[in-house]
Amino acid sequence: MTGAITRLPDLGWMLRPLTEIPGVRHAVVVSEDGLRLGHDSAENLTGPVTRLGVPEAESLSAACAAMTMTGRSTAALLFGGGAGVRQLMLESEHGFVLFTHAGAGAHLAVATDTEADVGLVAQQMQVLVAKIGAHLSTQPREPASPSS
Repeated sequence: MTGAITRLPDLGWMLRPLTEIPGVRHAVVVSEDGLRLGHDSAENLTGPVTRLGVPEAESLSAACAAMTMTGRSTAALLFGGGAGVRQLMLESEHGFVLFTHAGAGAHLAVATDTEADVGLVAQQMQVLVAKIGAHLSTQPREPASPSS
């Protein structure tokens, strides 16, 4: 499938309030089709991923899109077609990844360590989406013209 991709400005600066919460490591905004719209990492991180670069954030965006699509398919199987997904959570032995709908065509993912207050992080994700969700949204790709 080919199509025109509208390049959006990097939205990473909007994620700073989330990465300032204790225990939050990274945050990324991703389009439904897996494109990175913005990312940010907490300051002074230690461990295997100290700061997300663009390549790591793009890989994370693709993984987040796959997770949200899997969640949507699972909800449709269990609750019928059209059942939306509000949030997903992945727990690992090293921390959590929270996913939430961030606006039309976009999702927000936040990775934390094991010590983070996951309830606080989820609540602050909802606050951020309520405040600036329109800026986090993205339109679907335009279909390719027959001449391209």
